[in-house]
Amino acid sequence: MTVCATEMTTTAPLAVTADGAYAARLAGEGEARYPERWTLGGPEPYAVPLPLSQPEEADSEVLPLADGRVLIHRRVAGRHAFALLYPSGTWTGPRSPGADAGPCTGQLQLGGVDAEEGLRVRLLPPSPDGAAAYALAVGHGETTVWQVAGHGSDGPRRAAVLPGRCSGGVWLDRSGRLLSLDREQDGRVKAVAVDLARGGVVTPLLQIAEDSDDRLLMAAPDSGLLLIRSDAPGEPRLGWGVLGSARPVRFPECLRLDDAHPFAVQPGQVLMPETCGVALRVGGSGLALWRPADRYVFRLGAPAGWLGTGLWTPEGRLRLPYATPEVPCGIVSLSQPAAPPPPVHLDPPPKPPTRPVPLQQAPLG
Repeated sequence: MTVCATEMTTTAPLAVTADGAYAARLAGEGEARYPERWTLGGPEPYAVPLPLSQPEEADSEVLPLADGRVLIHRRVAGRHAFALLYPSGTWTGPRSPGADAGPCTGQLQLGGVDAEEGLRVRLLPPSPDGAAAYALAVGHGETTVWQVAGHGSDGPRRAAVLPGRCSGGVWLDRSGRLLSLDREQDGRVKAVAVDLARGGVVTPLLQIAEDSDDRLLMAAPDSGLLLIRSDAPGEPRLGWGVLGSARPVRFPECLRLDDAHPFAVQPGQVLMPETCGVALRVGGSGLALWRPADRYVFRLGAPAGWLGTGLWTPEGRLRLPYATPEVPCGIVSLSQPAAPPPPVHLDPPPKPPTRPVPLQQAPLG
């Protein structure tokens, strides 16, 4: 599955693992919020609440891991703290000496990062390998990528440090090595690739025009399809390109949609970017489907209680999670509609019918 990525600093209410097996969200309302893990890999989806002895703050973040545990990021006593949560009644793995337990929930503390003045910390989308988790810490003049889970040592580990302020966060490969960030420097925003296996080596990724802001929104590693937002055409537009291709980025007219954000790309289309289904969230709660080969956008009604995200299967089915009072954990599955036939153009076009001429005006020779 292709991971739903963040655009700027906006995150979906439900985070889904790269393989689509688990998801997590902060459920509840007001002062009664608690983490909730969704299991999506079985025949029927179901949710498991992970409450502790006190409710979570509304600005806490959660992220599912491939083993079923849920990472939580909290602001606690001047620190950004991280912990792993799991159902204590069914958990059969080893208990760490640093683990404590709440009602029905086990918790493993992972340490934290000091909350310096002006520092903004948020979780990055789930890593493709499902075992590691990363956070982005944006300061006044530099950005740090922290690995906060999955490295086997105590406390968060610096994975990369970049000059400038970064946003976004898109994985470019299946191993969780290459991460794209949108870096702001000298008044311009350009997407760069960060190699986490080489200590954070940075290389340019998008350079559509010298004076344009070029952000990467999503990537499909199998096909190389990239979804981009850039003002190179004269205004911010959605466009698409292919990773490593010499062809320019294209900005289809059909993607001129107000407040549109791609949230899922069809995986498994090896070297066939034009065939990838793309799902877009439009206007906050609207839904649209698009494929580069079709040059047409299908506007659809979103299911009641839709959580604003989803994932494609390699076979082309879009799975949309939703929650309502009647169905607290549900999935709606859709297929990419067939594109309308192209208009018929006759070449050369037929001559217009001859206008009848009154007899008194008819030529006489």
